[in-house]
Amino acid sequence: MGTRAIKQKVLGLLKQDDLADIETELALLQEKELINALFSGICHSDEQIRWHAVSVMGSAVAVLAEQDMEEARIILRRMLWSLNDESGGIGWGAPESMAEIMCRHQGLADEYVHMLISYMRPDGEEECQDGNFLEHEMLQQGLMWAVGRLAQCRREYLLARGAEHDLPPYLESPDATVCGLAARAIGLLGRPEGLERLQELAKNDRRTVRLYDQGNFSTVSVAKLAELALLELQEVG
Repeated sequence: MGTRAIKQKVLGLLKQDDLADIETELALLQEKELINALFSGICHSDEQIRWHAVSVMGSAVAVLAEQDMEEARIILRRMLWSLNDESGGIGWGAPESMAEIMCRHQGLADEYVHMLISYMRPDGEEECQDGNFLEHEMLQQGLMWAVGRLAQCRREYLLARGAEHDLPPYLESPDATVCGLAARAIGLLGRPEGLERLQELAKNDRRTVRLYDQGNFSTVSVAKLAELALLELQEVG
């Protein structure tokens, strides 16, 4: 099967509703061919294709890592490069895919979680201030989702690097998705950051966010995400 035919097959399957069925079908393809096709999916304009591609990218790269760790590293480096201004690309879908990959493979999380965190941090003059802050709101949306996803599966990795302290500024974002997903990530990390702002959002912010969570889509208000975060913080407090 040619490259174009593989891409068409992959994108067609990603349109389906059941993620488990999609992963089963796509697992029959050779990993590197599948992953190359998925790069078209993770930046697709169709919501279902895009998010299913993120999920499948996670499982496919994890399988590849078990076969050839260096090839898997190349995939991560390709995503990192897409977020670099010098690449000429935009990097849509890269933070989300990186997080999903690191959820599926501990070895890759060990090596790359610090890079994902760096996208929340500005660069500075000190040697330790090696941030790669993402300014574009669309990329910040993906980054906030990525931090929330890692908080579900690699929470200790984020806390060990102080990622909870990077989240409160995003609660001030004018972008509803950035703001809401930051609130969600704070709740998932379980550290009392930005409490006053979370309380304000829980009372007043009726803007809505489209949320993808491991195969499921929903629409939820920023207020609800902030409320849920506060409840989670109460439980761990």
